[in-house]
Formats: sequence, structure tokens, C-alpha cells
Amino acid sequence: MRILREAARVAVLAPDGAVLLLRYDNEEVGVHWAMPGGGLDPGESRLQAAARELREETGWADVPLDGDRVLCTWIHDFTRAGVPVRQHEVIFLAHGPRREPIGDLTASHAGDGILAWRWWSPTDLSDPAAEPVWPPRLRQLLAEGPPRPPVDLGYVPVASPGPPPATPPG
Repeated sequence: MRILREAARVAVLAPDGAVLLLRYDNEEVGVHWAMPGGGLDPGESRLQAAARELREETGWADVPLDGDRVLCTWIHDFTRAGVPVRQHEVIFLAHGPRREPIGDLTASHAGDGILAWRWWSPTDLSDPAAEPVWPPRLRQLLAEGPPRPPVDLGYVPVASPGPPPATPPG
């Protein structure tokens, strides 16, 4: 049985169209990149959660969020700390400068399983050889801009990683 979890993320776009993504390596689904965000705390709205998560994961408290700028919603399954989760996620769209996260985020990133961060250009997002990005249709959604109403991707199965690569004889 899966636990239901409400979550919010922020697609922060730089002036050149790049989006900030964080790298995760989940034992169930493997390496993937996603926007800053996470689960709602008790009593928190999705917009409040998105702002808090953005601040916790990047150190940025100055990126304005607007509850009317929702890129998409989607539902996906994964395992978090050994517990199966069905996550209902809202992704807000914001604009900010292209810069590095600030402050000492080591403990926050370790606790959330964040291994790295980077800015992805539209070209990077369209590279078929790139590591998976969540949600899978992010490139198309960003190219189209914030839709009215937001796109509901519905349930999106997230592919499991393939078997580990064979070890060459040695």
C-alpha cells in the first residue's frame, strides 16, 4: 500500500531559458533530475511549501512565486526512505537569475538525497542521451510556457533503472 503525499516544486527559469534541476539517485528509479521542491508540511499550502523547499534546497529567498503561475500537475510513484509513496505534485513556474545555490546546503541536500545541481538549457533538456528528468515532459512544458489552465499530466509511471552494467572481465 502506498502512502499519499502532496508535494510542490518550482521550475526556476533563468533569463536564457535554462531551468535549475537537482540530481537524485533513488534505488527504485535510479538517477534522475527534478526541480527544487518536496512534500507539504502540516497546515502548509502548496505555494508555501514550494517557497520553503526552494529556500531550503537553494538558499534563495528572493525568487518571487505566484500561485497563478502553475506549469503542471502530475502523479507518480516512488519509494522514499523505504516507504512506497504516491505523490501528487504541483509545479510552479518562477523566473530568477542564473546563479549558484547559496549558503551551506550540505545537510539539507544529504537529508533529501540531492547529489548535485545544474542549470539545464532547452538543448540539454532535449538531449535523448541525458539522464531522466522529472516530469518526463518538462522540455515540452517549458517550451510552451505556463498554460491556462495548467497541464494535468495525470499518473505518469516512472521507469525503473535497467540492470546494472556488466563488469568487464578482468
